[in-house]
Amino acid sequence: MVRRFSQLLDLAKEKGPRIVAVAAAQDSVVIHALKAARERGIAEGVLIGDRRKISEVGGAGFDTIEVHDEYECVLTACELVKKGKADIVMKGYLPTPLFLKGILDKERGLRTGRTLSHCAVLEVHSYPKLLLVTDGGMCLRPDVQTKLDIIRNAVDLARSLSIEEPKVAILASVEKVDPKLEETVHAAEIKRLWEKGEVPGCVVDGPLALDLAVSKEAALQKKVQSAVAGEADILVVPDVPTGNIFAKGLIYLAGASGAGLVVGGLCPVVLLSRADTPATKLNSIALGVVHS
Repeated sequence: MVRRFSQLLDLAKEKGPRIVAVAAAQDSVVIHALKAARERGIAEGVLIGDRRKISEVGGAGFDTIEVHDEYECVLTACELVKKGKADIVMKGYLPTPLFLKGILDKERGLRTGRTLSHCAVLEVHSYPKLLLVTDGGMCLRPDVQTKLDIIRNAVDLARSLSIEEPKVAILASVEKVDPKLEETVHAAEIKRLWEKGEVPGCVVDGPLALDLAVSKEAALQKKVQSAVAGEADILVVPDVPTGNIFAKGLIYLAGASGAGLVVGGLCPVVLLSRADTPATKLNSIALGVVHS
């Protein structure tokens, strides 16, 4: 079981190198991350975009495909995956909405029939293992069926980290069902469907407040019995704003280390912010390698 990012990097080296297709690769930050991954034997890159601009930002040492239209850059990256010439797609220097439009293109993108979702992986010093937080980036306000896909995607990613039976906490502000709080109603329905076998290979409980999900002491004090309480591997948040704020709060205020992928498509997708640290970028590439 991978509990820390140092172990993730070691596992990625064992499984790598994988080929990362970067759309609109004229981005020095992304090139730097790819170079770090290559030095570790984790990944190689295929850079798609303006060859001159890519060279100017340090990408001359990678294979390059000349494409000037940004949207076409994304579709070219997707096509490389479909042809078996790349294993991972990564966002370069282009707007995120345009990048995701290409990834979700019904004809040339990476759709599989399952919902694509974002999964953040966080290493928090006070928690004994990695935490997967989903979905803080793709499905704005998911319904129950969409959340089931989000859970399936996260469980698949957790298994890539050798977490054989992930414990999934459906988060809410309270641990009791309240018709006025939609997330608690969703959580109860998801748990019911899990009990019927809709989401195999994991343990699901909810609604659970955050303290119950990550603290056995809190569960004891509240007298809540749960196979997930205090041992959650996956935290399912109610919506994108909650997940985004929660993950960034841990990173910027609690010193957590992070990584993130868009999962559920034909391949892992590395979708990074320019504000992400070099370590986050390297961790995300390594996560994509392990999950590819």
